[in-house]
Amino acid sequence: MTEKITSEELQVTAFDIIFHSGNARTLIHEAFALLRAEDFTEAEEKLDEANQEILEAHKSQTHLLKEYASGQKIEMEIIMVHAQDHLMTTMTLLEVAKEMSYLYQK
Repeated sequence: MTEKITSEELQVTAFDIIFHSGNARTLIHEAFALLRAEDFTEAEEKLDEANQEILEAHKSQTHLLKEYASGQKIEMEIIMVHAQDHLMTTMTLLEVAKEMSYLYQK
């Protein structure tokens, strides 16, 4: 019999993803302000911190993927869709911020 990830487990994972990607998003916006102020060293530190937060979000996401790959059934909930959307847009924002950092420094 295939085990199933509980709704509570899925929600905890989703909120963990939202928490870490939200932290990353805040750090990225702080980096934007630092870039405008031409404080490139501090901006880079903020972007590195944001990347670490994204990695933490990925850990939660990867845990679910491993469970799924091992045969556990996962019934998707809207909060997980939101969490995934939040993470992916934050990852894109980080990529844009890194490119903007390069452009600001030129």
